[in-house]
Amino acid sequence: MSTHDSIGRLVQINVNPRGGVPKFPVAAATVTRRGILGDAQRDRVAHGGPDRAVSLFALERIEALRAEGHPITPGSTGENLTIAGLDWERLRPGDRLRVGEWVELELTDYVTPCNTIAASFAGGRVARISQRLHPGWSRLYARVISEGEIATGDFVEHLR
Repeated sequence: MSTHDSIGRLVQINVNPRGGVPKFPVAAATVTRRGILGDAQRDRVAHGGPDRAVSLFALERIEALRAEGHPITPGSTGENLTIAGLDWERLRPGDRLRVGEWVELELTDYVTPCNTIAASFAGGRVARISQRLHPGWSRLYARVISEGEIATGDFVEHLR
């Protein structure tokens, strides 16, 4: 893997203290095994828990979707971390990411899109980011291996 493929940047941290979408940008946050402090999930069955503590999405995918005519923005589909510079198609459950100096995440699954995020897609076509239908375009869930502080602009390293 080249350095370009394995090092990205945290471009936005997104939270919503009431749960739901959109999530709103914050400059810095504390990451715990339960998720991002200050963020809540309305549906604790479909979201949250140790294996879905943090959700991630690629800025490049958001920009490409906007170019297709979708009104998506960072945080509008509920991701906690909007990341630029990683080869998104190469990320798989089981891979690990280091965010900033201390936080380590293990990717656990692809996020199944639901109608809650319909406003981010032309005609409500949420399946545009379905891993099954469009591999490499899904958001990802992660569990927290190492807790700590993160800030916008931090490096994100694809460890494996």
